[in-house]
Amino acid sequence: MKKLLKVLVFIILVIYGSLYISGYGWFIEGVAKIYLTGHTTSYLSDYKVFDNNEIKASTDPQPWPIHEKYNTTNSSKFLDDYNLKTNTVAYLIIKNDSLFYEKYYDNYGPSSKSNSFSMSKSIVSALLGKAIIDGYIKSLDQPVYEFLPELKGSFSKEVTFEDLVTMSSGLDWKEEYYSPFSVTASAYFVDNLSSLILNQEIIEKPGESFKYLSGATQLLGMTIVKATGRNLSDYLYESFWDPMGMEKNAFWQIDRPKNGIEKVFCCIASNARDFAKFGKLYKDFGRWNGEALIDSAYVAKSISPRFKASPEYGYSWWLEKWNDKKVFLMRGHLGQYVIVLPDENLIIVRLGHSKGEISSIKSKGDVYVYIDEAIKMLNNIN
Repeated sequence: MKKLLKVLVFIILVIYGSLYISGYGWFIEGVAKIYLTGHTTSYLSDYKVFDNNEIKASTDPQPWPIHEKYNTTNSSKFLDDYNLKTNTVAYLIIKNDSLFYEKYYDNYGPSSKSNSFSMSKSIVSALLGKAIIDGYIKSLDQPVYEFLPELKGSFSKEVTFEDLVTMSSGLDWKEEYYSPFSVTASAYFVDNLSSLILNQEIIEKPGESFKYLSGATQLLGMTIVKATGRNLSDYLYESFWDPMGMEKNAFWQIDRPKNGIEKVFCCIASNARDFAKFGKLYKDFGRWNGEALIDSAYVAKSISPRFKASPEYGYSWWLEKWNDKKVFLMRGHLGQYVIVLPDENLIIVRLGHSKGEISSIKSKGDVYVYIDEAIKMLNNIN
């Protein structure tokens, strides 16, 4: 038995050493924090096992007004079954800027934090708009090379802020969530995220076509940090979290505890009610309580496609059509959504452990379920 144990220890040490020498030392952390917790990918509460910057609750909390018909209409059996099947933890309907319906599952509640995953990309887009208003960045056309001269690749001097925020960066990046050795996975675990990103070259001419790459958003966030001279967590608090009256503190995962940078492509842990406020901000074209937090022209551009061939994506916001009406949304891994139907003055939030069939302009899926069911519930009160 002792001999077998020694052999196993030896094998583990050899594997660990091989991974470390080959540059995959971060894989050990991935195994410990993801796979050994029973998951095959990142998960809603994984912020608890990573280092984070804290984003404090607003000094002037602004709770959602409660609709006069709050939770008086029952959801359909179909929606209940669908939410159970897809492991939903939160489903909210906000009509005319009032909380009309909310239901939580799996011991989640109004204060429960959930990883945003790629919904954070829409928030980073808002930070870009704010940095332009604040004068840190001249315009969307400004080359990011002016802030990151270390950028590599044949087209490194050509890529602009607009190219990064519209996913047309030309970056050498493979977007894979379930491959443990992909660059996307490594970005989740490495303790020097800046180095990883700056080693990915701009290999294609930017600004030509849409190609969804998390590395592009990470590069965008790093450039905003250089431009503003502050970390993104502090800038987010000053720009939006505090003035929009976020009720709860939040966390933004960072790559290491000391002088770490935010994982910009993902990983703001907050609650459904506070996430929903970004939907309202964009529905109202950047205004909050009468104050312009972002330029309305930037918001209008953000929720419109840059490329005719890719009508499903704007400036880090996803785009849909529902009954020929405009829909824009924040979307994250495993089916995190803030869905906005501006013509209906309607915001829907869904958070969960897994998702149904993903939606796009060309293929109806779970987003349409959440919209259809919300509209049915609202029609029941008329």
